[in-house]
Order: sequence, then C-alpha cells, then structure tokens
Amino acid sequence: MTSGQETHRRTSGTQPLPTRALTREAGRARQLLAAGEWRPGAADAEVAAAVLARLTAPLPSRRGAAARRAAAVDRDRRLQRVLRTALHHLDAGAVSPPAAALLAAVARALLPWHAHPNPPAAAAAPRYPAGPAATEAGEALLPELVALFTALVSASPPGTFPLTPPAVPWQVSYAGPFRRHGRPAPGVWTAETVGCPGCGGTVGPWTVACDWRRITLGCACGAVTHKHGLAFSEVWLLLPDG
Repeated sequence: MTSGQETHRRTSGTQPLPTRALTREAGRARQLLAAGEWRPGAADAEVAAAVLARLTAPLPSRRGAAARRAAAVDRDRRLQRVLRTALHHLDAGAVSPPAAALLAAVARALLPWHAHPNPPAAAAAPRYPAGPAATEAGEALLPELVALFTALVSASPPGTFPLTPPAVPWQVSYAGPFRRHGRPAPGVWTAETVGCPGCGGTVGPWTVACDWRRITLGCACGAVTHKHGLAFSEVWLLLPDG
C-alpha cells in the first residue's frame, strides 16, 4: 500500500504519512475479498462507492499564469474530500466493523489534511499540508486505494448474500484528554472534555478498547465506560499510528 509513498519519501525527504494502519487494514480487506469471506452488504457497498467517487474525482482543467497554484489547491482538496467522506461515514456508525476499520485507516493516512478531529466552526475551511511533497505523498496512495474500493463495490454481485467477517478488536494505552464535539446547528459547534465517571479525571491514562462497534475507556482508577459519546474519529485520530 505504501510503495509509492515510500519511493517518494526517499527521494524528497518529506515526512512520512501515518500509513501503518492503512497497510494493515488494506491488506486484510484484500485477503478477505479474495477469499470470498467478505461480501459487503448494502451499507458497506454504498459507502465504498462514495469513497471511490472521491478517489477518482477528475481535477479541473487549469490554464493561464495562475493555473499552477490553483491546480495545487485542487489536488489538495481532492485528498481532503476523501478524508472527510471517510470520516463522515465512519462516525455515522452504519457500516460493518471491517468497513469501519478500513475507513478509519484511510482517515489516519490522510490526517495531514485535517488539522484536528471533527474541528469546530472555521475548520470547514481547507487546512492543507505545506508544500508539494506532502501532496505527492498523499496522491501516491490513490491508485491502490482506487483498486481496493473498486473491489469493495463489486464484491457483492446480484443474487449473493452479504457476508461479514468477525471484527478484529484492539486495545491501546493513551494518556491525554478526549474531546467530544457536537454540531447542534449549522455553523454552531460545541466541545466537551470527557471525564471518568468514577474519579472525574480527564487525562487518563486510559485503556482504550474498540471492537469497531463501540469504544470503551478504562481509567486508571478502575472505572470502565462506553457511555462517553465519543465518535470513532474523536478517539482513533488521536492515538499513535499502529
């Protein structure tokens, strides 16, 4: 998954994108699809089609002296839209666990195009990484992502029944706050720091466990809860890439 990115990183010196999770989840998805162990249901297929449309969106034709800068913005916007589409469907909670894991990994890899998870207000404005090297590293991921999401879209031909493989849960330790964001009205955002229901602590250390249906937070005081209201992205994008 990262071959194109690795080549570009060696030649340009750019910082690597966080692709460890993407490499793992993309490889697993390909194996499951090839073995017929994952035949996406309607929700997964719909989301895969939405992400694929963003991945393959053509860039506008640009001419003239100012075309170079405008074209660079167009390229970054395409990557940002892939990221935002993945996050939207991840947090909507309608897809299967393997689809959620893949969407989260795509979002993690494209994190430089999203300054903060679920950012409030002005974050609707583009936040682009600096310089063409980062854009080229992001674009190096697109061909294999296009192939993978094309396979997802076509993996359930008419007359077949959906088949979902079991989730692969994970657990990790994390020290720091989690912020729960809300959007009660257009242009209005709220943010709240999650506290432990036992001791009221907000910085952990937490034991974070996830089965791609819900996230459980375990506090050092011994309290364990999944009633924190955090979206997947509000946890996943803050954790170390792994």
